[in-house]
Amino acid sequence: MTQVTLAELCIFAASEAFRGNGEMVATGVGPVPRLGASLAKLTHSPELMMTDGECYLVEQPVPIGPRAYDDRKPAGHLPFSRFFDSAVWTGRRHAMVTPTQIDRFGQINLSYMGGTYQQPKTQMLGVRGFPGNTIYHPNSFFFPAHSPRVFVAGEVDMISGAGYNPAKRVAGGNYSAIDLRRIVTNLCVMDFGGSENAMRVISLHNGVTFDEVQEATGFELELAEDVGETPLPGAEALAIIASLDPHNIRESVIRDNPPALRG
Repeated sequence: MTQVTLAELCIFAASEAFRGNGEMVATGVGPVPRLGASLAKLTHSPELMMTDGECYLVEQPVPIGPRAYDDRKPAGHLPFSRFFDSAVWTGRRHAMVTPTQIDRFGQINLSYMGGTYQQPKTQMLGVRGFPGNTIYHPNSFFFPAHSPRVFVAGEVDMISGAGYNPAKRVAGGNYSAIDLRRIVTNLCVMDFGGSENAMRVISLHNGVTFDEVQEATGFELELAEDVGETPLPGAEALAIIASLDPHNIRESVIRDNPPALRG
């Protein structure tokens, strides 16, 4: 079998986040999440809906990278207002994104790092759509470089997206729509099945130890009782990934993109 790369392992793991979602829009932001969502639709979850990233629903996932503009196969017009009304605020969308920081309870940051809101040390994109997305529909995350700078101690520098932090819960508030599912990194797969919905490790990539993941994390992690090794994609999945990424953009996502099987 062709040697599986770490990026391909992460794509395969990302696809599992969309398993059993039912008829909802699967949105992957970035090469690995997008390929993961597309792989899910073409294998175990054909009922997923997808867009071309612009204004159309598509029957078949659109390959990433340079292409002819009309390569897509549109199945319906879906401008932003209709997308918001029919998918986002109704909870019929599952997005996998890559924020800059995340903390133990899934609060995320894409706004700024260090300093203050008025005078940040590093200015980033701003909160974008995260405040609404994290209270309206399911969300998962991908991080290509698992480190304490990403998985931060305490809270993220600015809360751009809601999480499960019990200290932020107001008596009588309705938090039922917050639905954080999977986190895929270059080291492991995690979910929020720990105590009070804290982050926990549910599988370790080949050759990775829990101690290694803990050392790369700024807060104490929990470990699922049935933790195992993250499954590798088979030949069929690898062929689909290659067809969805003909320019091999996945090669550039993880530094040096090592083999999935540690030597």
